Amino acid sequence: MEYYKSIQAAVDYIEKHLNEPMKIGEIAGAASFSAFHFQRMFLAITGFTVQEYVRTRRLSEAAEQLAYSSGSILELAVAWGYQSQEAFTRAFEAYFGLPPGRYRKEGSPIPHRPRLNLLEYRQKEGTETKIDKPKLVEREPLDIVGFAYSTNLAEGRHYGDIAGFYREFGERGRYLGIPHRAAPDMAYGVSCEFQEDGDFIFIVGETVSKPPLEEGLKQGFRFIRIPGGRYAEFKAYGPAHVTPDIRRYIYGVWLPNSKYERREGPDFEVTDVMNSSYPDDLRIKIYIPLA
Repeated sequence: MEYYKSIQAAVDYIEKHLNEPMKIGEIAGAASFSAFHFQRMFLAITGFTVQEYVRTRRLSEAAEQLAYSSGSILELAVAWGYQSQEAFTRAFEAYFGLPPGRYRKEGSPIPHRPRLNLLEYRQKEGTETKIDKPKLVEREPLDIVGFAYSTNLAEGRHYGDIAGFYREFGERGRYLGIPHRAAPDMAYGVSCEFQEDGDFIFIVGETVSKPPLEEGLKQGFRFIRIPGGRYAEFKAYGPAHVTPDIRRYIYGVWLPNSKYERREGPDFEVTDVMNSSYPDDLRIKIYIPLA
């Protein structure tokens, strides 16, 4: 699948409708991706969220018009989707470091967000990483019970959140609430229930020997069945920061440059608890479903 071309189609859609209201689902549709998968790919490739790109591109275009047009600040604010001059001024100053009136008066140089060209970006970034290639494996279905945590893709927040979820799971003894534990020495992390705004659920848990009754689970716990099939298996061995680094690599470099297409279904990771020592030496494998 031509991931870069697909995402560039979404960028082109954004640029065409930059001064109009847009929904994530509409933007992702231009790339033929689900809203969540599109946001995850976009963040991993560019380093910033779709929402951030739209916001800073609008501000950059507004700054250009401030410098070269005679329209009032209020007119520009409304034209670029702000409800008031005050809201526009706050956003402008937060991004550029000075209010729009001062910028127009002084003509100070400011860092504009240029239009994104992912086809050029691929040529620069496609071969820089030194991370080992994944192994392709066939896996049987897995039944997992775990505690459900909420996080969001925004600003890469989930990378820090997930490490905290594992700590909380262990320190609070959440694993003791799992019925029919099949492999207590292996902890599973599963990303699921993706929402258009970037919210998703991350379940920390273990495999179970038989599916539980939903009404029999303690509050906050979920049961999820991970489908069998082909997966790309990545090793994340080493300090805690290795895992988010590899996740960025998977969606920002490996998958867009590979010949594979991601299959619908959750990503998951497996931590060898008995042979790991947080935060200096973790033994984690990350699995990405492939079509």
